[in-house]
Amino acid sequence: MLRSASAVSTAMSPAIPADPSWRGRVTAIVLALLILWPLLVWSEFKPWILFDAQSLNATWNFLASFLPPAHSPEFLLLVAEATWQTIAMATAGMALALVGAMPLTILINERLSVSRLGTGRIGALGRIVRQLMRWLLIVLRSVPELVWALLLVRIVGLGPTAGVLAIALTYCGMLGKVYAEILESAEPHATDALLANGSGRLAALLYGALPESAAELVSYTVYRWECAIRGSVVMGFVGAGGLGQRMDESMKMLAGGEVATMLIIFVLLVAGADLVSKLLRRRLA
Repeated sequence: MLRSASAVSTAMSPAIPADPSWRGRVTAIVLALLILWPLLVWSEFKPWILFDAQSLNATWNFLASFLPPAHSPEFLLLVAEATWQTIAMATAGMALALVGAMPLTILINERLSVSRLGTGRIGALGRIVRQLMRWLLIVLRSVPELVWALLLVRIVGLGPTAGVLAIALTYCGMLGKVYAEILESAEPHATDALLANGSGRLAALLYGALPESAAELVSYTVYRWECAIRGSVVMGFVGAGGLGQRMDESMKMLAGGEVATMLIIFVLLVAGADLVSKLLRRRLA
């Protein structure tokens, strides 16, 4: 009796449908492995080296030198000055990048093209200018800021000036591209209405496109400022000043405590940038 009741309930319960996309998932995993494995071999990726006796011993000795972090007043004062120089370098570079990115954003933004109104097509001259500006942005962001810094150190000498210019050049290309993409993906009604009624492109940008995309633009800008701080640290290793140069000196002297203190400051700087981004997004929302 119980067996027949369970059989009836099993027959009445709906059958569990098979996953229709399992073949696609398995195929994607197999293809990913087939592509990734030769790349790992070609790049000589050997993570097991980290776990041999010699590497573990070197890691332990290196990390043990981090404790305790350096905290003498003289050293903390030097680190504070270097931290401020790093923040100033990143902020100045971002400011110059914004000055260059804003006009380039207007030039390459198809949504702000007056010639497309009515016809939906962009004029030949506008298309040529837009493509030239896009190539300029490609050139600027293709060269990493560290490479720009190495080149500029040869021109302007050691110091933060090379770092500021390196950040300005690379981040101008990045900001111009991403700003244009964010603005083009926004709701076009307000921008088109302003342009159709005789508004200039700058006014259409300020009163039409920006209000729709302000939160996303601010979030990306603060994120790039955070990246500029990290980039400023890296460029210090090639003579651009700031925390990076101090860390290079401490690592050459095998002063693990000093390195630990500066690593803690790096984390605090990124956490501070993240907090600024959150506060700005909350205000705009």
